[in-house]
Amino acid sequence: MALSGLLVFALALVVAAGSPGPSIAALIARVMTSGLRDVLPFLAAMWLGEALWLGCAVAGLVALAHTFAAVFVALKIAGVAYLLYLAWKMWRAPADVRESPLPTQRSPWRMFGAGLAVTLGNPKIMVFYLALLPTLVDLSHIGALAWLELTLTMLVVLSAVDLGWALAAARARKLLTSRRAVRIANRASATMMAGAAAAIATR
Repeated sequence: MALSGLLVFALALVVAAGSPGPSIAALIARVMTSGLRDVLPFLAAMWLGEALWLGCAVAGLVALAHTFAAVFVALKIAGVAYLLYLAWKMWRAPADVRESPLPTQRSPWRMFGAGLAVTLGNPKIMVFYLALLPTLVDLSHIGALAWLELTLTMLVVLSAVDLGWALAAARARKLLTSRRAVRIANRASATMMAGAAAAIATR
């Protein structure tokens, strides 16, 4: 694939991924309640979900999405329900600052599941790729190498953007030294997570 095409793809992805939306809101919420290191499974799952949506777009599976629309709706509902459950848990998290500034996440698999719920529950991601890719590559004749180049470009861009947001949230998290500040952070994070679920549900 031409370097110019990959650069256009990367630039468009920087703008789209860097704009605050359900994924960024959920990421910040998880960093604020779990810290930067513990949120890595969440990030990995978000990137995997993005790669899956990109693969669907490249493979032209939009027709499959229309054929099996109920499956995609069920996936979205399950993702929204899980995010609301996480928001409820964040809201009720203890505001104890004796051992750590914020409660820590108990299971990396739960973090991974939350990341997948955020990304796979948002089919707008595939719509973005479907709108952008035809201007860069002939999807009817795309090969494995071009698909790999697009995926690697996507992973590099998303890693930079998402880690930037995560680092900013981690710095903000260090300022939380009182029970009141921790309680506010927990509930703000819960609100952001619920907002992410609502944004996904209404799309």
